[in-house]
Amino acid sequence: MSKRQTRYYPTFWAAVHLVVLYTFIQTLVDFPLALYDYYHGTDWLYEPWVKVPVFFGSTLFILYWGYRKTGLKIGSVFPFKLFNIFVIPGLLLMLAALQISLGKINAAFETLLPPPGWFIEMFSRLFDSDLGVWGGILRVVIIAPIVEELIFRGLIMRGFIRNYPKSMAIFYTALLFALFHLNPWQFPATFLLGLILGWVRIRTGSILAAITGHAMHNGLVFLTVYYLTNLHKAGIILPDYKLNIPAVVLLFAVGVIITFLATFSRKKKPAA
Repeated sequence: MSKRQTRYYPTFWAAVHLVVLYTFIQTLVDFPLALYDYYHGTDWLYEPWVKVPVFFGSTLFILYWGYRKTGLKIGSVFPFKLFNIFVIPGLLLMLAALQISLGKINAAFETLLPPPGWFIEMFSRLFDSDLGVWGGILRVVIIAPIVEELIFRGLIMRGFIRNYPKSMAIFYTALLFALFHLNPWQFPATFLLGLILGWVRIRTGSILAAITGHAMHNGLVFLTVYYLTNLHKAGIILPDYKLNIPAVVLLFAVGVIITFLATFSRKKKPAA
């Protein structure tokens, strides 16, 4: 890690502490409930009146506590500024390339480390909700992107940009973002997504762009899982596809170019 000055909050290790504290606060409630549900056959852990207050309470605490330690104005830590609308098609192409690749990436990773049955069941429940498909969309496509981007591309990245080179700020944020999910089988996907969102956040200077990209990605994942689940329930199994690496690379590169051009700003020369 760079020896440069790291006197602004949060540094890398301060961000690690922040993420661990956030996880710990939620675990204080989740873990006992999970044990109780396991031994008593109940489902208290997934009750909205339990999950919602714990989730929003811990999130607001971490955001406020971390924001106060930065000593910056709220608009500097959480820059909700408008961005060029042409960033969206660029994002869509990059995320589409990532989504197309994820099937093969995950398959290769699962060959090395097969996921247990409990993980597959837990992952499928992420998309379940008492409100049906719309409840799943609300949680996965709207709430999760907003909360996670406020923490990672907002609070944490603000400190990293001040302490480290931009490339390292993107890398460190993506690393913590991937580790935060506590899911080794999801690590490649979340790390690559974190790199994309971190780059877009810096290019646009807007956390709103990162939230938009995160929501688009989760929406693509949600539609894929929902679509495939319904096909499997109907007894339809899609044939395995062969990944066209050059096409995926080209798709991703075009997305990068569009995003770069949409965020390009020519610096004005100072008047003579």
